[in-house]
Amino acid sequence: MEHLYPYLFYLFIIVTAVNVCYYFFFYRFAFAKANTTKALSKNLNPALPPISVIVCAKNEAENLKKHIPKLLEQDYPEFQIVFINDASSDDTEEVMEQFALSDKRVKQVNVVNVEAFWGNKKYALTLGVKAAAYEHLLFTDADCVPATSNWIREMARGFSQEKEIVLGYGGYEKVKGSLLNQLIRYETLFTAVQYFSYAIGGKPYMGVGRNLAYTTNLFYEQRGFINHIKIRSGDDDLFVNQAATSQNTTAIWNYESFTISKAKKSYRAWFTQKRRHVNVAKYYKWTDKFLLAIFYSSQLLFFLSAFLILFTSFQWEICLAIIGLRYLIAWIAVGVSAYRLQEKDCAWFFPLNELFLIFFQLSIFSANLISKPNRWK
Repeated sequence: MEHLYPYLFYLFIIVTAVNVCYYFFFYRFAFAKANTTKALSKNLNPALPPISVIVCAKNEAENLKKHIPKLLEQDYPEFQIVFINDASSDDTEEVMEQFALSDKRVKQVNVVNVEAFWGNKKYALTLGVKAAAYEHLLFTDADCVPATSNWIREMARGFSQEKEIVLGYGGYEKVKGSLLNQLIRYETLFTAVQYFSYAIGGKPYMGVGRNLAYTTNLFYEQRGFINHIKIRSGDDDLFVNQAATSQNTTAIWNYESFTISKAKKSYRAWFTQKRRHVNVAKYYKWTDKFLLAIFYSSQLLFFLSAFLILFTSFQWEICLAIIGLRYLIAWIAVGVSAYRLQEKDCAWFFPLNELFLIFFQLSIFSANLISKPNRWK
């Protein structure tokens, strides 16, 4: 058995090197130039285009009452809000109607489920896009609220003649003393680090519907969601994965461009939500799946090989030094990223968060192999 120890050690070095390379080269968000209006003024669009904000809601009456005023208070010269009532059974339709009657910037779209698209958010969003008055679209969810009154302005600055997709950050409200909340925000942070980094590197692969913008021209050019209309989730990341290129996509991550929503309050609810999200990833382009799989595999193999080497005491001094170096590099990358995305407290517990997330993702993968996750609502 001892003759296998050197091979295990070589495996440990290889997977650690691969993992570190990802933090240096693929996850470059932490080392990218500051993303502020001033820093990007040469590249951002000086002529702010009219914006249609698209909000799809299903049984969100209470959230709409609280959040619609925040949307209407946005400091932006010309915008409308298209609210889509996706066959709600509560007072969502009535709430939308009240705001539509009192403010001409509000447009209401009521969706009646049809058999072919029962419970399909993409069908509802398509109707909303068709109802939009302006070419530039900004998407968010009914349970999200802009972090500032400049949200539309900051996201709109990402548009230009070349840039038709703008990726934003959709964070979660912090709850003091809640381990679950901290884990959810760490997972959200790390996902953002990934899709921002890939976009910065010219390989955009996803975005989040809580804060995402693109043009109607691109939407119709891609034939909307038709290529994945039967997949229950993925109105955001699958569309970006399909339509985004290094030339037409940009990312905005200063605080004024953020949206904030409330995180799930139970592990079961979060697990169910993430099952839907993870299930969509299998429909990404094969290159994106390959690159993501290599990173997650290197993470898992790093922990397994490190544990086995320390257990056998083979070259344990060198092993500890490599582990320390790897954690230093990863911690710096995650820490700087967390600072940029206003999630500093998530960085303090990075080693535990990382370990938890690996096993959490494995459990989701296993659950999705057994059964399909439910529709969006």
